[in-house]
Amino acid sequence: MSHLRYGYVAGPAIGALWALTMAVLACVTVSFATGQGLRPSALSALAIGAWAGFAMLPAGGRPQGQRLAWIAGLALVPLALTFLVRPAIAGADGTGSGALLIAWALFLATGLLPLPMIMKELPFGAATRHEFEDAVIRFLTGFGYVFFTAIVAIPFYVMVMTSLKNQQQLIQNPLDFTIDIGQGWGLFRSYVELFRDFDFGTYLWISLVVSLLTVFITLLFSVPGAYAVARLRFRGRAAFSRSILLIYMVPMIVLALPIYIAFSMTGLRNSILGLVMIYPVTTIPVALYMLQGYFRGLPAEVEEAGLMDGLGRLAVIWKITMPLSLPALASVSLYVFMIAWNEFLLAFMLLDDPSKFTLTRGVAMLNSSEVPRQNLMAGAVVATVPIMVLFLGLERFMTRGLTAGSVKG
Repeated sequence: MSHLRYGYVAGPAIGALWALTMAVLACVTVSFATGQGLRPSALSALAIGAWAGFAMLPAGGRPQGQRLAWIAGLALVPLALTFLVRPAIAGADGTGSGALLIAWALFLATGLLPLPMIMKELPFGAATRHEFEDAVIRFLTGFGYVFFTAIVAIPFYVMVMTSLKNQQQLIQNPLDFTIDIGQGWGLFRSYVELFRDFDFGTYLWISLVVSLLTVFITLLFSVPGAYAVARLRFRGRAAFSRSILLIYMVPMIVLALPIYIAFSMTGLRNSILGLVMIYPVTTIPVALYMLQGYFRGLPAEVEEAGLMDGLGRLAVIWKITMPLSLPALASVSLYVFMIAWNEFLLAFMLLDDPSKFTLTRGVAMLNSSEVPRQNLMAGAVVATVPIMVLFLGLERFMTRGLTAGSVKG
């Protein structure tokens, strides 16, 4: 491990990995944006990155001539691989020079420019543990941002672009994710068909109602339950507090058959009421767990003052505890809403009547050879965007509530 702390080893290693990541990203981005095939060469990209990582190490008191000689000599390696093997970014047959130039510009900008910042404190020779770990952490941080942004943004981009195409365009080139903006409002024909022919307006309304009712019922039971665990003293309190989440040790697929049989026998299958009854069963335990930690962190003296003023226990919860717990209640409500909105297994198992489908069940119905692929992607966009907007808009409340509960609890 100690030999890795030398800058002339760590620098090229970090540069090589970073350049390879950016080469793949550049090819994927430009291919999706232009519809033209591009592919990276791992060997050439690694060589360019290793050379750049070496060249961009701080001088560290070395003679300038010696430094330039080493940089010039090592530059022959990526140049030789580029001409003898394959360039770091190459185009497939029919790829235009414009797309290739854009990809190379993106690769050089993202692959080389951040390296001085990543290795700004890494010396050429032996580095301290602090200097080495700082460089590695900066590299991993940048890689994490790029990787997780890509795995979220790329599928969403493909989904949206596919929903804006027509059947002929998809048949001609399924991997072309560019769109013709000259079509105007015709780009949104699949969304019009979605609400006109597949009744997605009803699915949206049903999902909204079911999700809101699930939030209401969950809070109705979890708030007093979590308060009792956090404040009251009763036999079995500790065991109950520790076993709240045990229900999640049983996979839902194991419970699917008993639920299906019970709901069929009671006439609750294929009904919205059945969903409203079963969804809170899956959300109340996690809501209890989240809220009890927050309630424990609230000052008990405030509630005791309310009791001394003549308020009952329920009045204390309503007038004192809940107003003080708004961040936690907001985070729990958002989390429960997302669970109910995205739930698929129970909806798929219990609902057969298309007029009662939730949004996820309606999207699954579109996954058929008889339904054009662009309609399926449009349905996925309709199901994803509302909950994404809601999460991004209220994310600060969710983070504040979860953090407060975890620290104070």
